[in-house]
Amino acid sequence: MKSKLIKTAISFILIIAINSIFSPEKLFEYGIYSSHIGVLFILGLLFGPYGALGATLANVSLDIYNEVSPLSIFYSAIISFGVSYLACKLWYSGFKTDKVTKPRLDNVYHLSLFLLILLIGGLIYSATHGSLMGFDGYEGWDEYIFLIYFFNFVNVAFIFGILSIWLSQKIDFIETPKISKRPYNKKLYKILFILLIIVSIITSISLVFYIDTNIRIIEMILIGILLIAYLTKPFSHEVQTNEDNTIIEIIIRYFIIITLSIAIFGLMISILSYDYVTNMKNVNPYLYLMPTLIITDAVIVLFFIPGIIILRYFEKKVLKPISSFSEIESFIKENEKIESEGLVNIYSEYVNENNEIGTLARSYTELINHNNHYIENIHEIEGEKERIKTELDIATKIQAANLPTKPIENDDFIVNGYSHPAKEVGGDFFDYYMIDDDNLAIVIGDASGKGVPAALVAMITQANIKQTLKHIQDPSQVLYHLNNQLCENNTESMFLTLWLGIYNRTTEKLTFSNAGHDIPLIKENNKFKYLDINYGIVLGVMEDFNYVLEEISLTNELVLYTDGITDASNESNAKYGEDRLLNFFNGFKSDTDPIKPLLNDINKFTKDAKQFDDMTLVYLKKKNL
Repeated sequence: MKSKLIKTAISFILIIAINSIFSPEKLFEYGIYSSHIGVLFILGLLFGPYGALGATLANVSLDIYNEVSPLSIFYSAIISFGVSYLACKLWYSGFKTDKVTKPRLDNVYHLSLFLLILLIGGLIYSATHGSLMGFDGYEGWDEYIFLIYFFNFVNVAFIFGILSIWLSQKIDFIETPKISKRPYNKKLYKILFILLIIVSIITSISLVFYIDTNIRIIEMILIGILLIAYLTKPFSHEVQTNEDNTIIEIIIRYFIIITLSIAIFGLMISILSYDYVTNMKNVNPYLYLMPTLIITDAVIVLFFIPGIIILRYFEKKVLKPISSFSEIESFIKENEKIESEGLVNIYSEYVNENNEIGTLARSYTELINHNNHYIENIHEIEGEKERIKTELDIATKIQAANLPTKPIENDDFIVNGYSHPAKEVGGDFFDYYMIDDDNLAIVIGDASGKGVPAALVAMITQANIKQTLKHIQDPSQVLYHLNNQLCENNTESMFLTLWLGIYNRTTEKLTFSNAGHDIPLIKENNKFKYLDINYGIVLGVMEDFNYVLEEISLTNELVLYTDGITDASNESNAKYGEDRLLNFFNGFKSDTDPIKPLLNDINKFTKDAKQFDDMTLVYLKKKNL
């Protein structure tokens, strides 16, 4: 369930981010309008219904922000979800094959299927949204709006689709459907699909020729009904794995690289020629957009599609014999003739060909090219590292200044603390201060992760605690409010462990609440032990969680720490551990501050091993015992 929510959230964030980065105001002049729409295709193809849902919610949010009418938002949401999820449905439908795999561009069938689904999605989306903009009274609307939507959908989906599928082969994040137990009428869904394509084409024609509005409304309703009806089609094929590294895969890989290179080169020409086009007289405004669109789509029409046809012929006439030859090993037996006469003929014909070796050489060449490209950028990377280092040094000083620098000592107690991040900044923090004359607040926390993100969460939380304690002095309620604040808009799924206590110097009572933090050490009867408390859950993962308020009489000493203390490891990967920490304090008999002696003991244990986690410790000791 968590991975599905993450995929939905990623899809939502990606649509919003692309729409923000490639905003119409920045890129309209280069023909890139509503650039995020093609990503619908990618998210549905890779993440299934969860990607479609996240993308649709993002589109709805953008429409609401742009003050689109509620009816248009509702219809657009249906079509956006339908087109996105349709990519997944069509990929796993098993057209002319029984071997259904995850999205891959490893053979001619997958290339053809990828392009077909892309064009179908672009047709449905552009036809419906072109009409929808006309109904909403979009002032720039005319018959060209269909083409603009279609070209941008196809262009963005084509480029991002290839890159995303390649990435998915390196990092497996694709949502694969399971076989449905529900039977279905194959002929019925085939008819629904054909009708959906026909009505979408008719709607597109209606846009270009200004067909009556009422007719276009009926067409849009039909598209929505047919699309949703087709999406009820159950999955009937088991998803198989394909880990073969065949010759056709390598050829197609280079073919796609060339295709993308031409498309990017065309895009650069379009941008450079924009001023020339706009200075032409009596030019339709939409032609300002066309250089980018035409060049990119020309790559698909004039290079990609013919390339698929050529590859299909090459696969059938050339690679099939080579594939047959690769199977010869199973037919070879010692001191026996090869049984299959056909395989003997293939072997004789291709005996002098070293295709596998040639493939390996080309693969190494590609690897060298990538490494050379990396070396060329070393100087730029080093300069960027220096800039980041300077900024991190400043961040280190800011974070250190936010922590207590001196112990608090009076006639009743002394409290002190220590923190050292594993990197320049970290997620550990502690705090102690007098709320009033009698009450001392003690805080220790550990944000998930390391570095800047964890440090930001830690500093924000520390500031929120101080502010909240001005109004609420119940530690459990403070944790309740902090938890809800962290859960809200927690797009990066950050979380935080926290222990918060309030010590009353008059009553000698310690009230506290724990949010998944390491169990403190307490000294009673001249011996340290781990305090028996409610563990709670970390902050930032579940809203409205009620944390437990606990109270004890503090008779001697209290030690709080983060897991960087107990998880400190030596060169043999052995951890310092809770037992060694407990033994240290039970063996420490001095009345002096135990922080430095403890750190010395940890350093003695870890020796030259690198610190991999933030280390924080807080120590409270009563006086007048």
